[in-house]
Amino acid sequence: MHHYRSATKRAIFSFLLVISIMLIGTLGFHWLEGYSYVDAFYFTSMIATAQGAPIEPVTTAGKLFACFMAFISIGAVVTAFGFILGPFFGKLWKIGVEKLEEEIRILNKHKDTKGGV
Repeated sequence: MHHYRSATKRAIFSFLLVISIMLIGTLGFHWLEGYSYVDAFYFTSMIATAQGAPIEPVTTAGKLFACFMAFISIGAVVTAFGFILGPFFGKLWKIGVEKLEEEIRILNKHKDTKGGV
């Protein structure tokens, strides 16, 4: 077992990644667009979850920052979910492949005992 790949460490890294993106976005939109902290956090969360911006930034710097945050934050959120859920889905995939291979072996054995079809 690889201890550096523990679920707890992956979860902590993912949490810190998303928190960092949300903090950068919230502070950036508060500073560039003058949004309240709540509005800036809401705006960032809408971008990070690919739901779309609820309001349009007014300044050129705000629009460019929104573009940057869209690319970075969506990737960060997807990566965070991948870090947490990837091993689970990998194991699920492996079990599915093993079950499929077992069924193929059973069918081939059954075919061989019946003389082939």
